This record gives sequence, C-alpha cells and structure tokens, in this order.
Amino acid sequence: MTAEELSKVIIKGMEEKKASDIILMDLRGVKNAFTDFFVICSGNSDTQLEAISESVEEEVIKANQGRPYRSEGKNNNQWILMDYVDVVAHIFLKDRRTFYGLEELWGDAKITRIQS
Repeated sequence: MTAEELSKVIIKGMEEKKASDIILMDLRGVKNAFTDFFVICSGNSDTQLEAISESVEEEVIKANQGRPYRSEGKNNNQWILMDYVDVVAHIFLKDRRTFYGLEELWGDAKITRIQS
C-alpha cells in the first residue's frame, strides 16, 4: 500500500468518529521531512480522541497494514500521535492543535482540507 493510500485509510478512520477539520499535509517535497504525509484532525473531548485513534487503528488493520510503529499521547488524550512511518496521524484536542500549530511549522507542505 502506498503512503497516499494509507493516508486515505487513516482519514476514513477519523471520519468514522466525526473528527473535525481533517487535513492532509504532503511533506514529500519538504526538505528534512521525516515522513511523506501528516494527517491531522481535531476532536472535542478526550473520549472522542480515544475513539478516533481506535477507529484509525481498526481501519489500518483492516487494510492489512498492522499497528502503528509507535503511538504516543494516549495517556493524556490531548494530542495522540500515531506513527505509521510513511504517514503520521495527529489527533488533537482543538486548543492543543492551535497551540502546537503544526500547519504553520510545516508551512511548505501541500495542504488538502478534507470535506466532511
């Protein structure tokens, strides 16, 4: 499965649990990028963040891609990072997403907003 196809599977998992403001950041043309894509979304509560991350993992497993290489943030549920090597999913509480501003930090990336 290509990184683009994996990104679509991750987006589907996010949409299943009503994640908001989903964007796909294509980092392939960005110097010093450590991955091909970021998929970023927001949730309204720690419970929703957990549900979104579980949904993403389920969809990726169904696509025969296995579990993330590494996952962080499930203990505090403010920012969950799921690293699938070529694609990294970021699931934020809305205020944390604004605070960290990944879209601005990686401003050279091509950004696609996903319509829900």
